[in-house]
Amino acid sequence: MKITILGCYAATPRTITNPTSQVLEIKNQMFLIDCGEGTQVQLRKHKIKFSRINRIFISHLHGDHFFGLIGLISTFSLLNRENDLHVYGPKGIKEIILLQLKYSNSYTGYNLYFHELEDKESVLVYEDDNVTVHTIPLKHRVYTNGYLFKEKNTQRKLNIDAVAEYKIEKCYFQKIKNGSDLTLEDGSVISNNELTFNPDEEKSYAFCSDTIFDESIVPIIDKVSILYHESTFLESEAHLATKTMHATAKQAATIAKQAVVGTLIMGHYSTRYGNIELFKEEASTIFTNIILADDGKQFEF
Repeated sequence: MKITILGCYAATPRTITNPTSQVLEIKNQMFLIDCGEGTQVQLRKHKIKFSRINRIFISHLHGDHFFGLIGLISTFSLLNRENDLHVYGPKGIKEIILLQLKYSNSYTGYNLYFHELEDKESVLVYEDDNVTVHTIPLKHRVYTNGYLFKEKNTQRKLNIDAVAEYKIEKCYFQKIKNGSDLTLEDGSVISNNELTFNPDEEKSYAFCSDTIFDESIVPIIDKVSILYHESTFLESEAHLATKTMHATAKQAATIAKQAVVGTLIMGHYSTRYGNIELFKEEASTIFTNIILADDGKQFEF
């Protein structure tokens, strides 16, 4: 699992910081999460192939989280994209994007699918053989969701020594990894447990964008491997967090502690602060395994 932070600062873009956008690589797939202004420039800067992005997840319809989407969709057309593109986001996102495409006479040459969300409970929005994606209902000034990505490690790992000992041909490997026992030519049966090891532990990633401190999400993100949680303010500005429906560094750490997560990544910092290390200092009094997001940082787990 690899996370590339394209932008992680609140509100307006600056020459030195970008609004929210990040790329999650999981099980050989690449997902774009939020798409603030400057996203496609950051994608180019960090040499991320546009063609690998087939699914985009938008948390809510505040500009610093999706104003880069129409530009990216248009650029895909200029690059003669052929792959289908799926966009997941709040109800209204389809109307907004199609209106811009209509009046600029810039309809895409590829299939563009919108999956509009309005559920107030956590729902499954995407699933394939390797990954599931559920929403995480958040509480902000407009309808907002985070997203929970989970690996599906259903295949067992081959015990190479055992496979070599029984001189098993490669054509049977997939069947064995799928959990089947193997019957030899003499009729004897080799147990799958003898030929394989348990799958790798399934990793999970929870992205929680703009939200007030909300303990109701704890059961949804319980024991996730990595939690990204907004931490817009320090405690000295907790009153602003309440007013604007954002969270503080300590509140993000409290959610991480209650959910028993593996690692907390903090971001969405207010640009009023000159040193983001202050967020880690405050949060570390509650939860210790903390990473600070910053534009351009990459994390591998």
